[in-house]
Amino acid sequence: MASCDSSSTNSGCGSTGAGDINASLTPLQADKAALHPCYSRNAHHRYARMHLAVAPACNLQCHYCNRKYDCSNESRPGVVSEVLTPAQAIAKARQVAAALPQLSVIGIAGPGDPLANIARTFKTLEGLRLALPDIKLCLSTNGLALPDVVDRLVEVGVDHVTVTVNALDVDIAAQIYPWLWVDGSRLEGREAAAILLERQQAGIRLLTARGVLVKINSVLIPGINDRHLPAVSEKVREWGAFLHNVMPLISRPEHGTVFGLRGQREPTSAEVDQVRDSCGGSMPQMAHCQQCRADAIGMLGEDRSQSFPLSSVPAVQAPYLPILRERAQIQAGIASQGESESADACLVAVATRHGIAVDEHFGHVRRFQIYSVSAAGIISIGERFTPPFCTDKNACEEDNEREHEQRLDAVVDLLADVAAVFCARIGMGPWQRLEQAGIEPYIKGAWQPVAATVAQWWQQRGALAGKPHTARTDPDIQGVA
Repeated sequence: MASCDSSSTNSGCGSTGAGDINASLTPLQADKAALHPCYSRNAHHRYARMHLAVAPACNLQCHYCNRKYDCSNESRPGVVSEVLTPAQAIAKARQVAAALPQLSVIGIAGPGDPLANIARTFKTLEGLRLALPDIKLCLSTNGLALPDVVDRLVEVGVDHVTVTVNALDVDIAAQIYPWLWVDGSRLEGREAAAILLERQQAGIRLLTARGVLVKINSVLIPGINDRHLPAVSEKVREWGAFLHNVMPLISRPEHGTVFGLRGQREPTSAEVDQVRDSCGGSMPQMAHCQQCRADAIGMLGEDRSQSFPLSSVPAVQAPYLPILRERAQIQAGIASQGESESADACLVAVATRHGIAVDEHFGHVRRFQIYSVSAAGIISIGERFTPPFCTDKNACEEDNEREHEQRLDAVVDLLADVAAVFCARIGMGPWQRLEQAGIEPYIKGAWQPVAATVAQWWQQRGALAGKPHTARTDPDIQGVA
């Protein structure tokens, strides 16, 4: 499946720079990038994001950072109106997901560093994964603690991680970071910078080896790292990152940062463009970043965080599955430009590891990829996370039958609005439960390409209904197979 509109320039996701972003991604990764408003210029016009401010502490001091709380008048990283507990964050996320059907991703970006707040961050991520099975999870970090938690991030379903890398040279880095905390010790200067850079590289390599999409943020600081950032772009591409976001330094004195109080000037727009062009020779560059608050909500550039104060979260919230199904229909309409509203249109679920082939057993799936199928074509609208109902070799035995049936019921409920489930294998019990729910199990395309399999099913469905269907493959439409 293609994932970015062909109208995007150069890199397939609306960024500028060398090569095509999609060239280094699996189809599934490309679809995920296309639905993330911070990773795709086209997506930020269609989909919304939410940042949850649950991480107040930081393990690294940056001269450009000053974390502020209860502040509604500044829009920049590190600023929030409320710091939330994990329980408050999950409840607020439920509220926003119900109110904004365009919401596609929830991230933790501060106001400190999420990985300096391990317990709060993972309690929030784990709760979100259970409460909102269709939402993408995202994280932004300085990378200092990243190598220690890669397995946990993958396990909880975090697919997108942004790492801030401002320098590769320890002398340059020491001008940006005065100190850091690691293993209970405070380190300064070149020693601190060397440890940070070592751990950033290790963490990024581990993430990308596990299939996680890594975007690099770099703050452009005139006179310090401006000439150095092209080398950063080249190196992080080698580490496996797929997108580089060069952001202008914000250093106004009233913000209270060290650079602001020292009079460190901000770069001009022309300087930012010049550095992005230079970095673009190595890897695709992002150009639509809004440098959001740590509690931002809504479309990029249209922050609605003040519309959802914690006091507005209802004490009792409606069940999420009906909301999920409504969101899926609305998002299908967004992606298909209204074609999914036709009588013949439907949603399907696919058990696939990388979005290439139908290659997973129904009982072992952790995420179903959801596609809208209509006259517009076969379009990815996201995924739904579910713990596998067949968890081990004893899970299906008689003494676990009740628990097994409960897990199966939960999976079928999650897929209640799809017309068909495509998988490589499926047991007779689950097959019958799907059919009872009006869902067609489809295994004829086992180990075959996802696009061709779904297209063949769609054509057969139309023929049986006396309405010939043709699976459109127009490259101008996002996500079309």
